[in-house]
Amino acid sequence: MEVLRYAAFTDSPEGGNPAGVVLDAAAMSDADMLALAAEVGYSESAFVVGRDGDGLDVRYFSPLAEVPFCGHATIATGVALAEAGLVGGDVVFRTRSGPVTVATVRDAAGGVTATLTSVEPRTLPVADGDLAEAIGALGWTQAELDPALPPRVAYAGAYHLVLAAGTRERLAALDYDFDRLGALMAAQDWTTVQLVWREGVDRFHARDPFPPGGVVEDPATGAAAAALGGYLRELGAVEPPARITVLQGEDLGRPGRLEVDVPAGSGGIAVTGRAVRIG
Repeated sequence: MEVLRYAAFTDSPEGGNPAGVVLDAAAMSDADMLALAAEVGYSESAFVVGRDGDGLDVRYFSPLAEVPFCGHATIATGVALAEAGLVGGDVVFRTRSGPVTVATVRDAAGGVTATLTSVEPRTLPVADGDLAEAIGALGWTQAELDPALPPRVAYAGAYHLVLAAGTRERLAALDYDFDRLGALMAAQDWTTVQLVWREGVDRFHARDPFPPGGVVEDPATGAAAAALGGYLRELGAVEPPARITVLQGEDLGRPGRLEVDVPAGSGGIAVTGRAVRIG
C-alpha cells in the first residue's frame, strides 16, 4: 500500500490543500483508513476501495472521522490516477454522497488539471438560533455580514454554512472558539463553515473552519466551493452559465485557486484545479 501526498488547487507543493491518496485501499478496514488519515495528518485523505468498468468507489477520512465527500482530495485523486496512467478522460467516483464525475486533462508541460462535477446542489435556511451561535463562536456580529449574500446552509455532497463577510479585513481576522463552533457544526452536520468575501462579480475569497475534522482551517475546499456555486445560482447572485474564481489559503500562507462553473437551470457544479505531488 502506497500513500501518495498531493497539494490540490495549486501548482506548488507549498500551496493549496494537501491530501493523502491511496489508490488501492480495497483490503483496508474503516479503522485502518481512519488511522492512516490521522497518521498522514492532512484535513482529508481519499481511499479508492473498489474499481470496475463503471468507475471507482472512493471514501474520504479526516483525522477524526469519515466524511461523505471531499473536493480537494477528489481533485488530488483524479490527478494521481491520471499520472499513474490508470484513467484518461472522465471517470465516475462513487462516493457516499452519490456519483461525482471527474475529468482530467494533461497540458503540454505534463501537468494535470482535474474537474469534478458535484451531485445536485441545494440550499437550506439557517435557524436563527444556529446562526446566532455560529456568529458568536466566530466572534463576528450581524453588522459585519454582507446583506447581499444572506446566510444559508449549502450542499453539494456535504453541508456547509455559508457566511459572507462585508469586508476583506473581517475575513482576514479569523480567530474563533474552536470547541464552541465544533460542537454546533457536529450537531448540525456541517462539514465546514464557508466564510467568503466577494471582491467582484466573479471573484471570491474564502476561508473554511473545519473543527469537526480536527482542523482549525481547511486551506482550499472543493466541496464548499461547489456548494457556494449552487448557493449563488439559487440566490440569483450570478447569471448562469457563469464561472467564478475562489481564492483560498492566502491567509494561511498556502494560496490556492478554485475555478467554479455554474450551469444554468439545474445540475451539478463543476470545480476545477491543478494538483502536484508533495515530496
